[in-house]
Amino acid sequence: MNEVVSVLFHRVLPPRNAGNESLHPTVILLHGRGADEDDLAGLSSFLDPGLLLLSVRAPYPFASGGGYTWYDMGIDGIADPVMFRESYDRLNTFVTDALHGYPVDPRRLFLLGFSMGTMMAFSLALTAPRHFRGVIANSGYVPEKTGLDLKWNELSGTSFFIAHGTHDPVIPVALGRRTRDLFQKSNASWVYREYPMGHEISSENLVDSANWMRELIGQ
Repeated sequence: MNEVVSVLFHRVLPPRNAGNESLHPTVILLHGRGADEDDLAGLSSFLDPGLLLLSVRAPYPFASGGGYTWYDMGIDGIADPVMFRESYDRLNTFVTDALHGYPVDPRRLFLLGFSMGTMMAFSLALTAPRHFRGVIANSGYVPEKTGLDLKWNELSGTSFFIAHGTHDPVIPVALGRRTRDLFQKSNASWVYREYPMGHEISSENLVDSANWMRELIGQ
């Protein structure tokens, strides 16, 4: 499968079992701070073999520890507004490019994020929910102070699997629970689960979220 030229560097993992489908259920993978497009690619063997995976690299080098980042954060925990907006705009463009350039089934497009990648996944799905069938949000939270128009009452066609570690030392579970509280006021279909883990994706978390996605793909 030829790689589409877009505004973000990315890695393409074709379906391991494409069957007879010309358009494929697709997951856009969004890594966390200090990682790259290879970080979440290893999840492919646990996910449905019919999935097309597009693993995207954040646009900014992460000077503090290598890898890449979607934005910098101030000491108050607020995203740098210029960097955040640039990443958000590029991701929106990338989604459009992917829908036009890859054999993506537009009815079965998913986001899977980890940490800061989860914040970007929430930003995309909560502002343009019509594009996404579902979101797997690992160890992150909804970025509320970014100036985005979050469409909490327009989420009836999008499902969310939200997971957080009770021992997370990087993003405290309190922020995951804040996200849960926000979703309680929405019209989305959502699941919130906590796991006895740190800032990671545990095997239990991965199995649960993969099964959740597999059910949505089959609907």
